[in-house]
Amino acid sequence: MEFTLTREKQMIKEMVRDFAEKEIAPKAVYYDKTAEFPYETFQKMGELGLLGIPFPEEYGGSGGDTLSYALAVEEIGRACGGTGLSYAATISLGASPIYYFGTEEQKQKFLVPMASGKTLGAFGLTEPNAGSDAGGTQTKAILDGDEYVISGEKCWITNAEYANTIIVTAINGFEDNGKKRISAFIVPTTSEGLTISSPYDKMGVRASNTCEIVLDGVRVPKENILGDVNKGFKQFLYTLDGGRISIAALAVGIAQSAFERALQYAKERQQFGKPIS
Repeated sequence: MEFTLTREKQMIKEMVRDFAEKEIAPKAVYYDKTAEFPYETFQKMGELGLLGIPFPEEYGGSGGDTLSYALAVEEIGRACGGTGLSYAATISLGASPIYYFGTEEQKQKFLVPMASGKTLGAFGLTEPNAGSDAGGTQTKAILDGDEYVISGEKCWITNAEYANTIIVTAINGFEDNGKKRISAFIVPTTSEGLTISSPYDKMGVRASNTCEIVLDGVRVPKENILGDVNKGFKQFLYTLDGGRISIAALAVGIAQSAFERALQYAKERQQFGKPIS
C-alpha cells in the first residue's frame, strides 16, 4: 500500500501547517488556560476555505476529499487540540449530516454558510442518560400542525454556544414492537425555548466550547426535518462513522506535537554531563 502523499495533498498539508503555526499555536496556551473559544481563528479558517474542505464548490466548499480534510484536522490539532476538536466537530457533525441527508433547500440555507465559513454548526445527540444508544434517548418531538415541538436535554455538545444551528435527535413515536423512532431536526440556536448553558470546565482541550442545551417546547417547521423522518438513528450512526476519521486525525496531530516537544526536551536535558538523547 502506498502511503506517500501526492503533491496536491502535500501542498494542502503544508498550507494548513503554515497557517496553524502562525495563527493557532502562538495562542494555544492562552485559549487552553482561559477556556476562551478562538472565534477569530475560525473566521480566518473560513476565509482560507478550511471549513469547506470536504464539500463541493457548489455548496461553498473547496471540493476536497476526506484525506485532505483529515490532513487539515491533523495539522490544526498539532497546533492546538481544542481548536482541532471544534474544527472537526463543526465539519463532521454540524455540516456533514446536512450534506449527506439534507434537501437541496436545506443545503443552500444551512450548508453553504457553514462550508464558506460564515457560520458554525453543532450536533445534539448525547443526553444525560444516552449517547449512541438510541434506546436511551428521552428528548421528544411532537407534531403540531406544520411544526414539531421538541423538549429534552442534551449534554457535551461541542460548539453549542457559537453554533448557528444544532442538529438535534429526538423520539417522534414508536414502532409496533415498541422500538423508538428517532428523527433528526435542524434547530436554529435563536429558537425560542432553547437554552445553552455556560461551558463545562474541562480538564483539557479547553479551547473547544462544550455545553449542555435544554429544549423546552422548541418549535421547528417540518421542513427542518433532516433526511427520512424515521431514520434518524441510522443517519446519526453514519454521521459518527465519518466523524471518527477526523477524531483519529486529531489524535495523530496531538501525538505528533507531544513527540516533537519530548524530542526537543530530550536534546536539551543533560544528565551525567551529556544529553539524554
